[in-house]
Amino acid sequence: MPHDTHFYEPASGHGLPHDPFNAIIGPRPIGWISTKGADGSLNLAPYSFFNAFNYTPPILGFSSNGAKDTLRNARETGEFVWNLATRPLAGQMNATSATAPYGSSEFELAGLTPLPSRLVAPPRVAESGVTFECKVADIVQLRGWRGNQAQAWLVLGEVIGVHIARHLLVDGVFDTFGAGIILRAGGPSAYAEIGPASRFDMRRPG
Repeated sequence: MPHDTHFYEPASGHGLPHDPFNAIIGPRPIGWISTKGADGSLNLAPYSFFNAFNYTPPILGFSSNGAKDTLRNARETGEFVWNLATRPLAGQMNATSATAPYGSSEFELAGLTPLPSRLVAPPRVAESGVTFECKVADIVQLRGWRGNQAQAWLVLGEVIGVHIARHLLVDGVFDTFGAGIILRAGGPSAYAEIGPASRFDMRRPG
């Protein structure tokens, strides 16, 4: 039996209090990205359009809506670091989303510690339990199906170094449900935390 649906064409507006697109595609993992500019300035910012795209080599990506400082730095240096956002760090992660002049360090703004990486120049967030050091593999300006350019750029990076806090490894397996991972949900303020109560298991058919 068909549902009674609200239909809209995005190009004409959704007619709702808040765009439902982000809420439906979610909760979404957070791309908490640290970069370093050619002038040595540091930047740290969260991106909700983020995910992993390949195993070998490991590739992840985030989309910058607008030409922001993270995009500029990634272009200039070809490197970035992804930092895991967890519930104890949620407030500080949110603080790094504030608009600040280029050259201002969100590490300082949010009271976070920049920790030197091993293989790339941008620092890691010392307080984060997992960090991925990345080399930029590609930067793609997104387009609509008609070929019109969006003011958004997908930054793809190959993970070349991984740091995992040992307490998050249980019998050698990363503790996804005990790490306090947070995700971006719908609306202007909603987030979610992964916890043991949300777990269920399925195996792929043989």
